Amino acid sequence: MSKFWIIASDVYKKNVKSASFVIMILVPFLVMGIIYIAGSLAGGFSEETKVGLVSDNQELSTQLAKSKTDDYTFKVVGSQKDAEKQLKNKDLDAFLVLETKTEQIQGKLYAESSLGTTTELMMGQMLNGLQSSLNASKLNLNSEQLASLSQPANFEKTKVSFDDNGKMTTGQDNTAIQSAMSFVITIILWVIIITYASIIAQEIASEKGTRIMEVILSSTKAQTHFYGKLTGVILVALTQIVIYAAAIGIGYSQLKNLDMVKGFLEGLSSANIFGSFLFYTLAFFVLGVLVYSVLAALCGSLVSKPEDTAKAVQPIIYIAMIGYFIGISLGTTDPQNIVIKVSSYIPLISSFIMPIRLASETVTNTGAMISVLILVVFGVLLTMFSAKLYKSNVLVYSEGGVLKSLKQSISILRNERKK
Repeated sequence: MSKFWIIASDVYKKNVKSASFVIMILVPFLVMGIIYIAGSLAGGFSEETKVGLVSDNQELSTQLAKSKTDDYTFKVVGSQKDAEKQLKNKDLDAFLVLETKTEQIQGKLYAESSLGTTTELMMGQMLNGLQSSLNASKLNLNSEQLASLSQPANFEKTKVSFDDNGKMTTGQDNTAIQSAMSFVITIILWVIIITYASIIAQEIASEKGTRIMEVILSSTKAQTHFYGKLTGVILVALTQIVIYAAAIGIGYSQLKNLDMVKGFLEGLSSANIFGSFLFYTLAFFVLGVLVYSVLAALCGSLVSKPEDTAKAVQPIIYIAMIGYFIGISLGTTDPQNIVIKVSSYIPLISSFIMPIRLASETVTNTGAMISVLILVVFGVLLTMFSAKLYKSNVLVYSEGGVLKSLKQSISILRNERKK
């Protein structure tokens, strides 16, 4: 155990003290700071969008020109030809041709470049309002009658459950906040996998590539070396997670009194959010990190040169990508799909999919427990297999790629068992 911790400690200290780790820790905070500063300054530096208005209804044009929004202002132009000239001379950012003679208002926007989705959406809403007013005047409807026609339906979703007697009871629906939390956790899992897969594989392959492994194995077991390297990198990943968790906790303590935060958390049931849902979601997150780390270590042990580790971990990235996109794409649009139901029990990709199913409450705690057990058993078997295979392939230097090295290592392992 002393040699194991020496190896793990050496790997941990080397990576934590590296400049790349510090940069990796600071990047999210820098990005959030830049986004915050850019959002704060955007309003102060945004220029007014001038839109020319060409219409067959001069009274309506004058009325619209008097109205001013934060996104754009209208300027009445006599003709489309004149508007084109002003647009060419950069006196206008765009111009809108508005026709109201027919029963349906026709609006066509001319611009050299996009005005932004917000501005264009608001113009569409303005035309819809004009169309409603036109329809109301033709039907002799007053403003109150028009407002009643525009009133949307009231739609609510209510969570229900049934007791042992079959009686239905209503409860609070937390699927929205749970889905947001599951998406954030799966995104973090995805980032950690693509970040640390190469690091773990590089650590395993580095000493093998320098051909000093024979000297190392003369003083320690191959499996001890494998577990030490793997544990050291996992501790680095956990350190990063702890730092981010502490930052979130500090941020919450400082921002919890803001009205926006209070409004977001108002009415949420902590028993549901921080109960079984969060427990299983974090369990899948931790198990996902561990299983993918072992898989990355296995791939790293199969290469002969450290520079080949990027190719070796590509299958791991693809597997994680499959789980990530299945969960993100089907998790919200079609949570009852048979694909997401089946894949939530498949090891490796279940870490991405089952938390999203838990968030949408399309699976019971029993189903989540079964998926956790499958993932645990798979992780234990994969770790044992990787450690035994590492003992066989650690001194195998094959130039035929990962698959050839894997076949050769399995063949050596079988021959060792026969002896």
